[in-house]
Amino acid sequence: MFKKVCFLFCLIFSLNACHKQEADLRQDIRFAVAQVPINLDPRYATDAASARVNRLIYRSLVGFDSSSKPMADLATWQVMRPTQYRFHLGKTGRTFHDGTSLSAKDVKATYESLLALKDSLLSGEFANISRIQMLDDNTLDFYLKAADNDFPAKLIIGILPASQISKGRDFSQHPLGSGALAFLSWKNTLQFKRVTDNQTITMLEVRDPTVRILKLIRGEVDILQGDLPPELVHYLKTQPNINVTESNGANFSYLGFNLQDKTLADLKVRQAIAHAINRPEIIQQALVGGTREAGAILPPEHWAGNESLAPYAYNPTLSKQLLKEAGVKLPLHLVYKTSTDAQRVRLATIMQAQMAEAGIALEIKSLDWGTFFEDVKQGHFQLFGLTWVGINTPDIYAKAFGSDNAPPKGFNRGRFSDAALDALLAKQDWQAATALCAAVVRRSVCRHAH
Repeated sequence: MFKKVCFLFCLIFSLNACHKQEADLRQDIRFAVAQVPINLDPRYATDAASARVNRLIYRSLVGFDSSSKPMADLATWQVMRPTQYRFHLGKTGRTFHDGTSLSAKDVKATYESLLALKDSLLSGEFANISRIQMLDDNTLDFYLKAADNDFPAKLIIGILPASQISKGRDFSQHPLGSGALAFLSWKNTLQFKRVTDNQTITMLEVRDPTVRILKLIRGEVDILQGDLPPELVHYLKTQPNINVTESNGANFSYLGFNLQDKTLADLKVRQAIAHAINRPEIIQQALVGGTREAGAILPPEHWAGNESLAPYAYNPTLSKQLLKEAGVKLPLHLVYKTSTDAQRVRLATIMQAQMAEAGIALEIKSLDWGTFFEDVKQGHFQLFGLTWVGINTPDIYAKAFGSDNAPPKGFNRGRFSDAALDALLAKQDWQAATALCAAVVRRSVCRHAH
């Protein structure tokens, strides 16, 4: 079985500076982020920063309501039979940013191109599609190899224009969608145009949170979102010209284990690590107000959420006992990989101090994002920390824990494998999702914080 200790940042901050004199000299709204996206092609976007931005550039067939149930975005749907879904495009949102119309042809081309890709982590999710038939400009049918009650909720890939797909356009650097923001340029900064009023929005990367705060206070940038330590958020709340808006989110940050590592393959070792981390202390010291501990990947307000799973108690004495039972000589030396983001390094440092009391010597390796993420995908790690952004469907458990979903096919980055869990996931009984999710979490033994 697989043990993970996870932390979820679920407050998203929108911070607005009202330095009108300097802002009025500019015609753009400047948005400072800790990390710019890696890929603006929705067929390849798997990192958090890319996922956030792509939602603004593209429209998808399906969206989600406040309880994460699938709802119409570009299209409504009918279940013709268990293996046939018919989608009807609505009248709004059907103009690409170059002025061309979005039709069923573009939907068909987008998903067929995704199925043909050999290097996309997302393509495997749609392997169940046998064919796509366009009935007219507004209607198309998806035929599946096997019944899938959750199929509509998977159709959240941004729709691309068929004409540009056939020309081999590089959407990763030159995106073209039909969403709220139209791409303008990507040189030193990312520039977009807001479709409703042609307002220019500039996105620039400022990795250091203190520098981002200083730029906000000086009026050099207008908006920040998240990725700030709590003391800086508290400080901003005291500033008369800064507006701080807080809301619950569904981001899920976690500590991942490499199950192919000889030491971490032992369940007792993973249990020891779980009990060696004091999550309430981390929340108090390093996370923003309102952060919650959680017992499942999906938050409790999710339609398939589960509130009954108790968190692991911080117990370094028990950790040492479990390590001794596993035959481990103390201290246990482990390597934790993370990005160079200041908040990520801070969390790692706190965990390092906590684990030391349990007889675990944690070595921290902070790498540039590209190197770090590639190491995670290739399985070159013992422990790592990452964040899922906007989890909406319970099939996240299949993506993250299914035996057949290790990269490059899926997101089982820890290479977890369990026959009983695979059988449970294969049922796809999302009508009984609460019980299923609880069982999945028990099998994967995952605990985290909202």
